[in-house]
Amino acid sequence: MLILAIDTSGQSGGITLGEADAGSFRVIESAAIAGGTFSAQLIPTLAALLKKHEYRAADIGGFAAASGPGSFTGLRVGLSAIKGLAETLHKPIATVSVLEALASLADRDGKIAAAMDAGRKEVFLGLYERSAENSYHALLMQREELLTQQDFLATLGTERPAVIITSDAALAELASASHSAVVVVTPPGSEIIARIGARKLLAGDTVSVEALDANYLRRSDAEIFFKGNRRA
Repeated sequence: MLILAIDTSGQSGGITLGEADAGSFRVIESAAIAGGTFSAQLIPTLAALLKKHEYRAADIGGFAAASGPGSFTGLRVGLSAIKGLAETLHKPIATVSVLEALASLADRDGKIAAAMDAGRKEVFLGLYERSAENSYHALLMQREELLTQQDFLATLGTERPAVIITSDAALAELASASHSAVVVVTPPGSEIIARIGARKLLAGDTVSVEALDANYLRRSDAEIFFKGNRRA
């Protein structure tokens, strides 16, 4: 199956073409998209990638979408592109949480806590369980939530994960105050989204075009402001 993964959740983004079957996955090629250019560059970059490897859009067997948390505007661009392509080509979509992608980089089984800086002294936290008994050591999500830094530390004390994984050095320093096993990694990109998405697509763990939506965890300032004014 030819997989197309799109990640526009962060300040920069990327597209990955991959190939997967029941026993293997390989990246064909990835292309970066600079921040601030998602709307203008996503489709041309995708078209160039397909042409380079002599594929047509109709050859794509499924889509993997980074669903957030992340940039409100960026996520909308990436998910809108996947919605349009999947609806036109009648191909399935698998969503991958950025927290899930981060947790997949942990090198041990057990409870894994993935943490991302959410700004405003808040933290995006995902709690997952991974067991060697699961096929491909797949992650089972327990929950994802937005917490204050104080509640984040309290949750770590209660949940006692085997490891905390993050791509933010300041957040790692905060977590290390209450937990010894803290790992800092490079932020996951579209290749990790493609790998996890491929597994979900092959397992039939997909969403419809209508159900595809971003996992913001926190509403945008515009939405909060609008709803607040409307209530007033």
